[in-house]
Amino acid sequence: MSDEVSNPYSPEGKKITFYDALNDIRELCNVDVYVTGSNSRMLSTDILTEFRGRSDEIRMHPLSFSEYYEAVSGDKKDAFDAYAFFGGMPLILSRPDDTAKMDYLKSLFSEVYIKDIVERKQIEREDILSQILDLLCSSIGSLTNPTKITNTIKSLEHVSVSQNTIKSYIDHLSDAFLFSESKRYDVKGRAYFDSPSKYYCEDIGLRNARIGFREQEMTHIMENILYNELIVRGYAVDVGVVYSRELNQNGNSIRVPREIDFIVNGSGKRTYIQGAYAIDTEEKRRTETRPFSLIGDSFPKIIVRKDIGKRWYDDEGILNIGLVDFLLDDSVI
Repeated sequence: MSDEVSNPYSPEGKKITFYDALNDIRELCNVDVYVTGSNSRMLSTDILTEFRGRSDEIRMHPLSFSEYYEAVSGDKKDAFDAYAFFGGMPLILSRPDDTAKMDYLKSLFSEVYIKDIVERKQIEREDILSQILDLLCSSIGSLTNPTKITNTIKSLEHVSVSQNTIKSYIDHLSDAFLFSESKRYDVKGRAYFDSPSKYYCEDIGLRNARIGFREQEMTHIMENILYNELIVRGYAVDVGVVYSRELNQNGNSIRVPREIDFIVNGSGKRTYIQGAYAIDTEEKRRTETRPFSLIGDSFPKIIVRKDIGKRWYDDEGILNIGLVDFLLDDSVI
């Protein structure tokens, strides 16, 4: 980005950079300058550094489901099924059939995102980057960290790789807007855990393309879509952890961590959210609501479900709402 090129208007042969060109344009009257690229965060980091105090970053996301549905209309369930498969990259809407959509996403992933990362960050171990991509895409919404990924790669590929390399490559994937990290937060202790964290794909269609449109486990896809929706709405999203006291096999009392899918913070308020594909038994209901009962505060609590249509509140004051209903109504939180 800072490479110098010849200035055809300079008789002295003075070199100029991309930033020089931006500065010249910025001096024009009544002109706003917008700079973007396929690897936008990497680009914006350079711009914000070079023009500190004179520029702002505008974060763009793939289409949310409500934006997608506004474009396609029709049956909401069918629209969601398509969205969960192809994601929200805008050009998907212009592709004529499923094959064209899949080919577009595969090409976008490999020919734009990956090539940008490899060239810009001068990646030496493309094989390791590829392994990390496969592991993160196959385990969206699962707890992981560089240590776990390092051990997995060593076990599967029998190659030696440092944790620093793994962490660096994960950071590159996040900088390119392929993944987003959600940290674990101890609700009672009011502190973040250093690791492990959860990683979600910025666009579920790109994730599906990377794994060949296989592994369509709706529970994980639903969780990823919910996370992205909350981020698009401007909230800070963490993974919640609360503890219960239970007896182990020896009869001793131990602390057992219970997970809350999302702690949603924004506009001075907090909401706790659990995502559930279906709650078809009393045992499943207790599993989903148990973490809520351990929190000990009065902030709103929501279970977003794939198996219901009309929303309702249970006896504990927990809102049960259908997934599509939640995605189309940004006033719920």
